[in-house]
Amino acid sequence: MYPTLIEYLDHWVTESPSDVWLREPKGENVTEWTWLQVQEEVNAMAAWQEHALGGPGINVGLLSRNRAHWFMADIGTIAAGNVTIPMFVTLPRDTAEYVMRFTEMKLLFVGETENWEAVKTVLPEGILLVTLPGVTLDEPHLCWEDLIAKHAGQRPAYKCQPSDLISIVFTSGTTGVPKGVMQTHASNEIPVNRFVASFATPPRGRYFSYLPLAHIAERQIVEYASLINGGVVYFNENMLTLLRDLPACRPHIMFGPPRVWEQLQQVITGHFGSQQAVTDALERDPEGSGQHVRDMLGLDDALYLLTAAAPTPPALIEWYGQFGLDLMEGFGQTEAMGLSANTHEHRKIGSIGQVVGNVEVRISEEGELLARASGLATGYYKDPEKTAETFRDGWIYTGDKARIDEEGFIFLTGRMKDYFKTIQGKFVAPTPIENEFAKHPHTEQLCLLGRGYSKTVMVCVPSALAQQEEREQLSAALREHAGVVNETADKHARIGAVIISTEAWSIDNGMLTPTLKIRREQIEQRFGERAQQLARAAAEQGELLIEWH
Repeated sequence: MYPTLIEYLDHWVTESPSDVWLREPKGENVTEWTWLQVQEEVNAMAAWQEHALGGPGINVGLLSRNRAHWFMADIGTIAAGNVTIPMFVTLPRDTAEYVMRFTEMKLLFVGETENWEAVKTVLPEGILLVTLPGVTLDEPHLCWEDLIAKHAGQRPAYKCQPSDLISIVFTSGTTGVPKGVMQTHASNEIPVNRFVASFATPPRGRYFSYLPLAHIAERQIVEYASLINGGVVYFNENMLTLLRDLPACRPHIMFGPPRVWEQLQQVITGHFGSQQAVTDALERDPEGSGQHVRDMLGLDDALYLLTAAAPTPPALIEWYGQFGLDLMEGFGQTEAMGLSANTHEHRKIGSIGQVVGNVEVRISEEGELLARASGLATGYYKDPEKTAETFRDGWIYTGDKARIDEEGFIFLTGRMKDYFKTIQGKFVAPTPIENEFAKHPHTEQLCLLGRGYSKTVMVCVPSALAQQEEREQLSAALREHAGVVNETADKHARIGAVIISTEAWSIDNGMLTPTLKIRREQIEQRFGERAQQLARAAAEQGELLIEWH
C-alpha cells in the first residue's frame, strides 16, 4: 500500500509500464493507454499547472463525460498539488455558477458535456479553459494536446502528502445549496483498499466506467480502485452503446444504483418478449437461461455486483438472483465511503450489510447511524458549522435512521431530515420544490415524495375553492404548473406525477403534528405505494401523470 494516489501510478509504471490501463471506444475503434503513457500525460499536465497557475492548492474544475482524459486531468491536477472539482455534465446553470464562484475556480477542463451552452454564460471572469482532446469551443481556450506537447518529459516539483486536499465533491443538502465535501489522498486510498478486500476484486481486475465520474462512488470504485489495484478500465462510449461496451469489458466488479438495475431488467424482459416469457424460460432451463442473460450483459465473469446509493427493492434483488446475478447492497456516502456491505458469505437482503474492515458503527439515542473509521472526508469546504454538525469526536453523523440486528447487519429505516434519495442515488431537497409548487393559487397542502422512486411525486390537497372547479380543469392546471416547476429543478428531482387528495390533512387524521407541521412519514404511509407506482409509470411513459385520490 502507498499513502498517495500518485505513488500508485508510479508503482505500476515501474512494475508494468507497457500494460494497458485505459480503453476508450469510439465507434468501431478502441484507443488504449498504457500506464507509462498515462503517466507521461499526467506529469506534463501537472508541470504545466505549476507553471501557469502557481499553487499548490488551486481549485480546478472538470466538466466532461467519462473518458480516459477525465482520469488524466484529475490525476494531473492532484499531482500538481491542486484540487479537482468534478462537475456533472447535467448541472443546472445556477448550480454551476455557485460552484465555480464559491470555490474561486481558476481553471476548467472541458470535455463532452450536455450543459456547456448554460455553463458558458456564467463563467467567472478570468477563468482559464482547457479542452480535452477532440473538443472545440468558440470561447478562448487552450488545448490539452498543445500543453502536453510543450511540457513533454517534465514532472511537477510538488511532492504529494496523504493529508493533501485533492478534491471538493459537491452534494446537495436539506436547503438545496450544494455542500463541498473535502477529500484527501487518505479519504480515497483507505476506503478503496477497505472495500477491494470485501468485494473480492482480483489483482489487475477489469472495471467498467459508465456512471458519472463526478459522483464519488464511480470515482472510487472505478478510477481509484483500478489505480490502486492495477486494473484495466473500459469506458462506455454512451448509454446507447451500453450493451456493446459492457460485454466487451466483462467486468469483474460493477456498481449500479437501483435505477440502473431496473433499466437492465427492462432490457432483459424485452429480450425475452415479456415477463411471462422470462418465467417460462427459467422453468424450462434455469441454468441455461441464467448463463444466456449473464453472457448477454457481459456479466459472466462478474465477482461482485454492487447496488447502493438508494434503497433497492428486495423483489428486484430476488429477480436477478434467478439468473445467478447476486446484487449486493452496500453503504457509503461522500463524507465516508466503504462503510458496510453484504458479501457472498454474509448477506441479508434488505440490509446494507455488515461493517467493512475496521469500521465501527453505533446508533445514537435519536436513532441515527453513526460511523467511525479511518479515511473519512475532512469536512465541508468553507463551512465549519456544517462540518461540526456532521463530524463529531471522530464519529460521522450519517443523517440516516437505522437499526442493527444481533448479527451486525445494518438496516436503514429513513432519513433523519426530510431530504431523500431517488432511485438514481441523488439527493432531493423537497422544501424548495414544495415552495415553488405552493405558488400556484389552487394548492393548500402538499408534500413531495420520492425516496427510492424513479421520479418524485407531489401529493397535493387543493384549496376548498379549487375543489369546486371541474376536475379536468384543475388537473390540467396542476399538470402545467408542475411542468413549470420542473424547468428550474435538477433533472433527478423533477416531478413525475401529482396525486390530488380531496381530504384535507389535519391533526385528527394524523397528517399534521400538534404544531401543524406535516408528518411526512404519515403522508408516505398513506400515499407511498401508489406514488411509487405512478413514478415508475411516469418514467417509462415519459409523461407527467395526474391522479385523484
